[in-house]
Amino acid sequence: MVFARPFGLACLLMLLLAGGVSAVAAPASWTADNGNGTYTNPIFYDEFSDPDLVRVDDWFYMTGTTMHAVPGLPLLRSRDLVNWEFVSYALTEFPPGPEYRLEDGKDLYGQGIWAPVLRYHDGRFHVFANINERGLHVFTASDPAGPWDHTVIDRNLHDLSVLFDDDGRVWAVFNYNEVRLVELKPDLSGVVEGSERVIIPAGNGMGEGHHFYKIDGRYYIISANYAPVGRMQAARADRLDGPWETVAISASESMGFQRGWWEDSVGQRSPVPADGASFSSHKPADNALGAVPLHQGGIVQAPDGSWWGFSMMDLKSVGRTTFLSPVTWHDGWPYFGLPGNLGRTPRTWTKPVVDPRIRPHAPYVRSDAFSAPRLQPVWQWNHQPLDGKWSLRERPGHLRLHALPAEGFLHARNSLTQRVVGPEATATVVLDASGLQPGDVAGLGLLNMPAAWLAVVQEDGRRVLRWYSQAQDRRVEVPLPRARVHLRVRGDHDEDLAWFSWSADGRRFHDIGEPVRLPYQLKTFQGSRYALFAYNSAGREGGYADFDRFDLHEPLADRSRNIPLGKVVRLENLGDGSVAAVHPLGVVQPVAADDGKARSPSARFRVHDRGNGQVALEAMDGSGFLTVVGIGLSADVRLLPEHPVDSRFMWQDLLRGQFMLLSMKTHRYLGILPGSGEPYAADRPGTRPDRRDGTVLAWKLAED
Repeated sequence: MVFARPFGLACLLMLLLAGGVSAVAAPASWTADNGNGTYTNPIFYDEFSDPDLVRVDDWFYMTGTTMHAVPGLPLLRSRDLVNWEFVSYALTEFPPGPEYRLEDGKDLYGQGIWAPVLRYHDGRFHVFANINERGLHVFTASDPAGPWDHTVIDRNLHDLSVLFDDDGRVWAVFNYNEVRLVELKPDLSGVVEGSERVIIPAGNGMGEGHHFYKIDGRYYIISANYAPVGRMQAARADRLDGPWETVAISASESMGFQRGWWEDSVGQRSPVPADGASFSSHKPADNALGAVPLHQGGIVQAPDGSWWGFSMMDLKSVGRTTFLSPVTWHDGWPYFGLPGNLGRTPRTWTKPVVDPRIRPHAPYVRSDAFSAPRLQPVWQWNHQPLDGKWSLRERPGHLRLHALPAEGFLHARNSLTQRVVGPEATATVVLDASGLQPGDVAGLGLLNMPAAWLAVVQEDGRRVLRWYSQAQDRRVEVPLPRARVHLRVRGDHDEDLAWFSWSADGRRFHDIGEPVRLPYQLKTFQGSRYALFAYNSAGREGGYADFDRFDLHEPLADRSRNIPLGKVVRLENLGDGSVAAVHPLGVVQPVAADDGKARSPSARFRVHDRGNGQVALEAMDGSGFLTVVGIGLSADVRLLPEHPVDSRFMWQDLLRGQFMLLSMKTHRYLGILPGSGEPYAADRPGTRPDRRDGTVLAWKLAED
């Protein structure tokens, strides 16, 4: 298999040409960099789970879980922790075995390669990762672009982390709840016999997904716990054998994201459901946290001396993706968050101080015309592909997939996938089905359990277009007027829904089928994925499908107009629908939306740009600027002459006109107790998943 490796200047050039740099054009794909010295979480709006991160000189490097997708273990690099670029894949192919190749009825769903560790030592990069029932795999390279040497330790170490200690010894911590320590041999060929022991007994709050550090002579372990809800735990000790202390360093931080729809009928050890299997999904309660709060991550120090936390969050049908947090050291603990609001992470914050010439860009080019000699690196195969049965050369400008026998979509060999992108995205592919033979099925799918797809089907001497939803075991067919067809799927991943459509000419699209529910499930441990596929349902090798191009459109990627700088707005509170207005006593009060005061100048505010993502809000009745006094209690948000700190707020963009205001004085949020009539405060730690606790606002341009 051959993948392009955009790297360094070449990668930047590709992104410029693709319109991915906001300084040149509106972003084509989500970029966390706001172009004003700040970033907005998530760092990626597509799945990047179980991140691990190191700094080498002035570069940061990161890898993450890829499960059954191959190539796997991507290496990304960044100067500023915000703008990342693809470097290489450490895992180019899976080891031999039918389960890796969807052969003999076997598969790797719910298994594969997961929770990797990335370390740099003695001039070499090291990636440690378990492959289920195949031991601990170690990948090493002197250059992160590869080539990567690959060895195997005949031992599974659950969610391990590795530390190269100052005395040259190599240690690994692993396990859930009860933290275990084992020494690795210096050449990383195995474990030192007799070295394994428990260092933190069960019942001390520790979880899994460990990240192991030695900082200023002290040992730290940061881990994720999901019981009973997600959070970040930390342990510290002066010696490896303790005594160890433990605390939570991040908790309750959902950033206003709710749990997505959850599939109850499949789990990690469930059999892969056949097409037509029954499913049962549900939507968790509005404020149920589950594994949503930040978890599974660690910390890193930037060249400017600042510390940063990285972690993941379960982000509905997008899957688990990466978030960046400022770290505040307090009493010797690396808390995620800011002074005055430890344990909570801003959605938008100031980037690390690095080279200011870095331009905002996405890590991948997601669309692909299939005209290059290599696939874009954003693509991954569903299990190990069968080489010789796919090609970019047999018909130049097309991806050709040969139809191999399969029971259904989930066991189709050589399905080419990439992660869905949130919060909204539309994928369109052009398919030439003239090469299909009887029994062939080829098209565009959403790889999930349950799965859904839209495909051209050749059977009974006819060619039809079929929409299929595995959840309902429903299908809709329409005659196909010609062999060349445009297939499209639009996803709203905040709502966990997708819609399929098709077109004969690429201009007029016709909806087909019903809205498809996209639940998260623990069989694949992944979010939904776009899949280009072709298989033969008659038990033989069939013909082929030619995919002309794949285009991905992200309507919310351009956030340049999400902050109404210079505009006069009215602020509505999602908690109770009230409108913020100036009270004669010089405080800010909530008033009913139909109150005459809500339509007066006292309920209008001009948003002034104060640079670096900060704003000041001036009341249009002439009473002054929103200013925080004291510690920000109720009635401590006053109307006063502008102050360079007390009147500044960091705008927290929650998309679709919703936002929060983070006080630069208290590092807490503007808010009310909904329904109380109490004046505004600036002491709220953050919002709940339902966003109705009084801290989330919606702006509307004020009427003349």
